[in-house]
Amino acid sequence: MSSTQANKRPSPGVSHVTIDPESDGQRIDNFLLRHLKGVPKSYIYRILRKGEVRVNKGRVKAVYRLKVGDVVRVPPVRVAEKGDAPSPGRAVLDRLADSILYEDRGLLVINKPSGVAVHGGSGLSYGVIEAMRELRPQETGLELIHRLDRDTSGCLMLAKRRGTLRLFHELIRGDGIQKRYLALAAGQFPGKRQRVDAPLRKNTLRGGERLVRVDESGKAALTLFRLVESFRDGALLEADLKTGRTHQIRVHLNHLGCPILGDDKYGDDQSAAVAERIGLKRLALHAASLRIHLPEEPKPLVIEAPLDDRLQRAIASLREMS
Repeated sequence: MSSTQANKRPSPGVSHVTIDPESDGQRIDNFLLRHLKGVPKSYIYRILRKGEVRVNKGRVKAVYRLKVGDVVRVPPVRVAEKGDAPSPGRAVLDRLADSILYEDRGLLVINKPSGVAVHGGSGLSYGVIEAMRELRPQETGLELIHRLDRDTSGCLMLAKRRGTLRLFHELIRGDGIQKRYLALAAGQFPGKRQRVDAPLRKNTLRGGERLVRVDESGKAALTLFRLVESFRDGALLEADLKTGRTHQIRVHLNHLGCPILGDDKYGDDQSAAVAERIGLKRLALHAASLRIHLPEEPKPLVIEAPLDDRLQRAIASLREMS
C-alpha cells in the first residue's frame, strides 16, 4: 500500500445534518469547513458550485446563511488525516497565544501580527483562524468576526460562540463598534483633519490579485483622518473608518497623495524611498483600538493594541530625520 493510500480514511456516504440553534445564521461555507475538518477550502467551494451540497433539497451559494431546522445534504468526501496538511508551527502558535488582548465567554481579541493572514486559502495552508482553532481545540465555535489585510497588524475580533458572532455582526452593521487605525504615510498631510468621501470599486486582475480604485461607480466609502504627528518625510495619522471597504484606508490615503509607507500595492516611488531609508519592511498600518458599545452595558468596552517594535522604530527614525 502506498503512503498516500495509507493516509486516507474511507469516505463516508451522503449524510444529512439538521441545523440546530448553535449554527443558526452561520454561512454554509464556514459550516462545511468546520463539519468537514481537513477538507481544503477550494474543495468546499467546488462542491457548493457543483450543487453537491444541498439545503432543504435545493442548491445554495457559499454566502447562504443557515437557519434552525435547515437540512444540509453533505456529499461523501475525502477527509485528510491529521498531519496530511501543513499546520502552524509551535512558534506561530506561541506568538498568537501571547497576542491575546481581551477574552470573555464569547469574545476573543488578538493583536494580529503583520504578515499573518486571517485565514488560509490562495496558496496559504493556514491563517489566524486555523491556528487559533488548533491552539484552542476546546473552542468548537471559533469564527472570525471581521478581517484585516495580511500585512495590517492590530485588533482582530474572533467569536467563541454563534450568539456572539451574530451580535457583533449587528453591531458592525450599525454604529456599535468604532475602529481606530494608525498609519505612517509619506508626503505632507494637508491640514489637521481630512474627510475622504470617495467611492471605491474593487477589481480582480487576471492573476487573482485584488486592486481597488476610487471610482464614481463604486461603493460608498468614508474615512476620517486626523494628523497625530508631522515629520519632514511623512506623517503619523489616525484613521476612523465609517465604512469597511477592502483596502479602504490604503486607497483613500493614496487618493490624498499620501500613500502608506511599506505599501507595495498602492505606494509610489516616494513612499518606497522613505520606507527604505528608515529600514521599514512592513505595511505601516495598524488597527490600534476598538470601542465596542454592548447592549445594556453603561460604558463602552475599549481594547487597545500596542504598536510592534518595527513600527515604533520607524516612528523614532522619522523623528530623528525631521
